[in-house]
Parts: sequence; structure tokens; C-alpha cells
Amino acid sequence: MTTADNIFSTQYLLQVELKREEIPSFDHYPFSLPAVRHLDILKFHPQVTYLVGENGSGKSTLLEALAVSLGFNPERGTKNFRFGTRPSHSELHRYIRLAKGVKRPRDGFFLRAESFFNVATEIERLDSEPGGPPIIDSYGGRSLHEQSHGESFLALLNERFGGHGLYLLDEPEAALSPQRQLAVLVRSHDLVKDNSQFIEPFAKFFIY
Repeated sequence: MTTADNIFSTQYLLQVELKREEIPSFDHYPFSLPAVRHLDILKFHPQVTYLVGENGSGKSTLLEALAVSLGFNPERGTKNFRFGTRPSHSELHRYIRLAKGVKRPRDGFFLRAESFFNVATEIERLDSEPGGPPIIDSYGGRSLHEQSHGESFLALLNERFGGHGLYLLDEPEAALSPQRQLAVLVRSHDLVKDNSQFIEPFAKFFIY
């Protein structure tokens, strides 16, 4: 088996296809968004796929639909999180078809910066209940609310992400300093080498 064959054999998500024939109208949200209106079949890179576009183009909406179709909580987190503050996700997940690889990921996470506060709050709520080891131990052992955005995001990557995973991260560069952006790139590279796959919308590219 060649190196390329080996990479593709470990890919978890191959592509997403829009069920265009089932769309009621492309004049209404979320189908009117450019990222959705022009979507036919999008093939994902076996390691890292960047979705780049203007704010409001539909990158985050598409990522959210992928996450919901894969079984993640719409309010972000792992597949084990089932909390909800307010239903806000679109119906797009009902109109996409996913093609998955042969292997299933052992780990996974769906992150959106604006709702990571809710994830941190849910971790604290669950840890306040009796039984089982503290969930926060998997995130470095320190409350995510007591850290800056950059610190908590790095704690997530360094402590919670364990490799062999599918990670959907919405604009992870937001509010990160150049130094922390580089730290994220290094950690992401290590996770890719450990058979992980990333799909990440960006409002802007990382600073090199």
C-alpha cells in the first residue's frame, strides 16, 4: 500500500453532497447562502480541509449541518453532550448526504467559539453532580471559565483532543494571538500525524 493509499484509508469523512432535488427553494435561508446555493459535492482532504470565505457566506452553517448529521450536539462539544440552551441550528442537515470512510474516528469534537462558553458551563454542571471522575480533568483540570479564550482553546487541543479523531472547528483563529495561532498549528499537525482529520472554516488565514 502506498503512502497516499494509507492516508485515504484512514479518512473519516470523504465528502458532502447537497440533495438539490429536495430543496424547497434557494430563495430562503439557509439555502440562499452562497456556500449552500453553489454546493453540489464537496470532497474533503483526508487530513485538513479549510473553508474560506466572507462573513455571512454560509461556512459556519455548512459546518453545523455536517456536525448535526454526524451526531454531534448542535450546541457543540462531543457526541456525549446533549444539553441545549436555545434551538438555533438550521434545517440544512436534512438536505445533505455524507460519504464516510471505512474507519470510524475514536475521538471527535465540534467547536464554535461563540458557544464554547455553553460547553464550559455544561462541564461545570455535570461535574457538580455525584458519580464518576470530573469531566474537567480531560480538559486540563482547570475551569475553562477561569481561562482566556486562547488558554481554554489550547487546553482543549492539548488535553482533550486525543488523536484518531474528527474535529470540526469553526474559525479557531478567532481571538488568538499570532503566537497562539502557531501553537495551534503545531498541535494540529501532531494530531494529523496521529490519524486525525480537521474541517475548519476560516474568516481569515492564520498568520505565519
